[in-house]
Amino acid sequence: MGWPIFSRNKPKLLGVDISSTSVKLLELSQQGGHYRVESYAVAPLFPDSQAEGDIKDIEAVSEAIKLVIARSGTHLRHAAVAVSSSSVITKVLELDAALEDHETAVQAKLEASRYIPYPMEEVSLDFEILGVNEKNSEKVDVLAAASRTENVDIRVDALKLGGVTADVVDVESYAMERACPLIAAQLPDRGVDKTIAIVDIGSVVTTINVLHNLSTIYSREEVFGGKQLTESIQRRYGLTYEEAGLAKKQGALADDYVPEVLDPFREALIPLIRRSLQFFFSASRYNEIDHIVLAGGGAFIPGLSDLVKERLGTECSIANPFLDMSISTRVDALVLSADAPSLMICSGLALRSFD
Repeated sequence: MGWPIFSRNKPKLLGVDISSTSVKLLELSQQGGHYRVESYAVAPLFPDSQAEGDIKDIEAVSEAIKLVIARSGTHLRHAAVAVSSSSVITKVLELDAALEDHETAVQAKLEASRYIPYPMEEVSLDFEILGVNEKNSEKVDVLAAASRTENVDIRVDALKLGGVTADVVDVESYAMERACPLIAAQLPDRGVDKTIAIVDIGSVVTTINVLHNLSTIYSREEVFGGKQLTESIQRRYGLTYEEAGLAKKQGALADDYVPEVLDPFREALIPLIRRSLQFFFSASRYNEIDHIVLAGGGAFIPGLSDLVKERLGTECSIANPFLDMSISTRVDALVLSADAPSLMICSGLALRSFD
């Protein structure tokens, strides 16, 4: 699923993930069903370059894109990028199975317009046929996704200013789903017939995606993330925001850091996860989660995975989409491993090369 911006013979694509604090780039290759990391880089973004999933400073983002291109050494100049899930309206439509492809496209647009609170000329719309409807074999289920065109265009423009052509604009939750087979070996029964919650702890937002059989069935965002921990460090130790972020990453803090700062942050995450899962249970036919996966920059918070397992009574692991991949010699494997949990969306975007 994703808005194809241009129609052409499909080139190989970079995955470019524009988050609230950084731009991440990943290039994958494939040989014999095995993936290889060819290039990878991360560049920080100035605070407020992006807010609530919207790019606010396109020049800052484009400069970061130029930087990751240079740092990675990639020769590719075509990419897949994603809009935030919260900026997308999705709806499963039931359409006649007998329709031709072009008729399905017209009907999907007509049906979707009933659920979109914007003029259709201001909307980018894409759809994907999911399969025959379970209750009526004469119908097909069609997943429609719509976002304000300005959300799509500003990402296309940011990449263009950075010297990259956006061939696909995806949705973050779908990119996350696409990356899940990469961590299947880390899941019970490789995720088959299992209900998995991926808790993606970003800087500003924590997103909980629930998948069954590795297909997304629920998504929820909570405004809470690693930025709160950085700000707590900043206040307690009289550091600048940048110094606090570096100290958090390096662990170079006073002896009272764990009981006074880290423990309260970890304790705040547990009820957030529990509440989001309760919302899922109340809105679905499911009443349990088989496994929890921590992703995002906050996944490596010391002791968090053990605390989640203890408090929620569910096995918990940290996402690493690169465990079964080979890695190019120009990529620092240790740095890649440290960033791996925050590269799930980037991995899902890079996999668009092989659709």
